[in-house]
Amino acid sequence: MADGTGLDDHLAGLAAEAQRVTVPLAAEQIRARGDRRRRRKRAARISGGVLLAAAVAVGGISLVRPGPESATTAAKPTESRSASLFVPPTPAPGEEYASEIGYVYEAKVLEDTVEVTVEQLRAEQGKAVPTGVVHQVTLSPQTPVEVEQVAGGEPRDMRLGDVVDRLRGGPRWVFALDYDGEGRIQSLREAFWLTVE
Repeated sequence: MADGTGLDDHLAGLAAEAQRVTVPLAAEQIRARGDRRRRRKRAARISGGVLLAAAVAVGGISLVRPGPESATTAAKPTESRSASLFVPPTPAPGEEYASEIGYVYEAKVLEDTVEVTVEQLRAEQGKAVPTGVVHQVTLSPQTPVEVEQVAGGEPRDMRLGDVVDRLRGGPRWVFALDYDGEGRIQSLREAFWLTVE
């Protein structure tokens, strides 16, 4: 019996020691988890600040970057006879596109693009009047084109590649070219509503 009681005392002592050792360990783990959480929050705040600063810097750079004529894309106006006079129209606030009206002619297929010459016109009382600005544009053959007279009097939606043959000659067909905010041509629409002088 004495042995059994001694064992009980010994086990009770071990349990007390284990409890004394494990309780501080659990508290230490809780404190360590709390510290890790605080470090993660602090790092998130710092990285959020860094991301915000980067976004502001990139936004500032995009505000002061050169205009759309400096970028090179398949749908951007290229160098031309009067490049200094041509300025791609920009959409008004709240508008998706801005339009340039002009003769579209001398269409040439160049590998996977189509190059056309545009002689800019302005509309005055329903008449198309030349401005003297002529420039060349390189577009995708998949550029949407709304036609009527070019298609024989029947309104249709086509692709630029489908009407290249009709636009090969000299100035004959008048189109409105729709430019987006980046200065890229998104579509052409036949300006059949204008009388050409």
